[in-house]
Amino acid sequence: MVKISERMKKISESPTLATSAKVNVMKAQGKDILNLTVGEPDFDTHASILNAAVEAIQSNKANHYTPTAGILPLRQAIVDYHQKYDGVSFAVNQVIVTEGAKNALFALFQVILNPGDEVIVPAPYWVSYTEQIKLAGGVNVLVETAPEKGFKLTVEDLEKHRNEKTVALLLNSPSNPTGMIYTPEELKAIGEWAVAHDILIIADEIYYRLTYNGNKAISIASLSEEIKNQTIIINGISKTYAMTGWRIGYAIGNAEIISKMIELSSHSTSNPAGPSQYGALAALTGPQDFVEDMRAAFEARLNFFYPLVASIPGFKVTKPQGAFYLFPNVKEAAEMCGFEEVKDFTLALIEEANVALVSGDGFGYPDYARISYTVREELLAEAVDRIKKFIETHKK
Repeated sequence: MVKISERMKKISESPTLATSAKVNVMKAQGKDILNLTVGEPDFDTHASILNAAVEAIQSNKANHYTPTAGILPLRQAIVDYHQKYDGVSFAVNQVIVTEGAKNALFALFQVILNPGDEVIVPAPYWVSYTEQIKLAGGVNVLVETAPEKGFKLTVEDLEKHRNEKTVALLLNSPSNPTGMIYTPEELKAIGEWAVAHDILIIADEIYYRLTYNGNKAISIASLSEEIKNQTIIINGISKTYAMTGWRIGYAIGNAEIISKMIELSSHSTSNPAGPSQYGALAALTGPQDFVEDMRAAFEARLNFFYPLVASIPGFKVTKPQGAFYLFPNVKEAAEMCGFEEVKDFTLALIEEANVALVSGDGFGYPDYARISYTVREELLAEAVDRIKKFIETHKK
């Protein structure tokens, strides 16, 4: 008889990847699906990065084990990156390179959490946060945020949920799924609260160079030395450099925590893939103009797409400031079409309208849906037309 561990029985498959997999099957069957589910830029990886990886392979630099924490030039480039963009100084021994930012988070939770330790997680949240915390034996303390307050939590919210079991606070700015950005003043207040109560800040900054319409994101670690020392930054190259498939992320912060993450990785993944590391090195140290080109394209898509989504009957949406998602409340639209739950509404959109969104239940907000605007404007417009026709056809 097959036995499954109790810890695995407590978690669920990623709804974003599950929906994307369903879409891929339908596409393979010849169906014309507009896929607005996955957080992946539709831009090609820059030629300078491709060339660096190929050269590393052909020169045999990338074809053997590397240090578990990543090659030294890449770790130094990450340190230099944060000095350049944030004005924050780190040492190389404060960096671990991982197989994507997702694995950096997984290793971090394994290192810092004991059974029963609590992590404050603002909701809505990225789908893997809560599952990774559960796998590490931790307890999710979900703090709801409201669209009228920009989907942001405050020190007052945090204080209501703090107790002797609180170990960490998870911040994601810009946010997946809402696209909101905390201001420096808001971050400073939160950072000082965390320092005062010795609560680790986990700062997921994977989207922080993808901001729009004059909004800017900053690293919370840049606000003071005390806050920096209380923070572990999670970041990577997937979003900013259109390198999702290369699987390179990193964590940077407290040297003791990073050391333990390296020990864990030495028994699990050994090291990130060599060619990917050399590609990441080229991304961080090479030309950056294409990053701005991509950011500007996403800004244009947001400004084009947002009013279209806002015009869909029963969709209530707050305009995001960063990342590349809209997160509308679609409960009214679902009910107009005779669906009690949004997840059934989004499933019907895939099967009947050939438009794929992700139901908000995996993000902790079941009345919402996440929509990625990582495709061309004509496809975004077509998706809205299909959704409107679906609602008009099914309206009760």
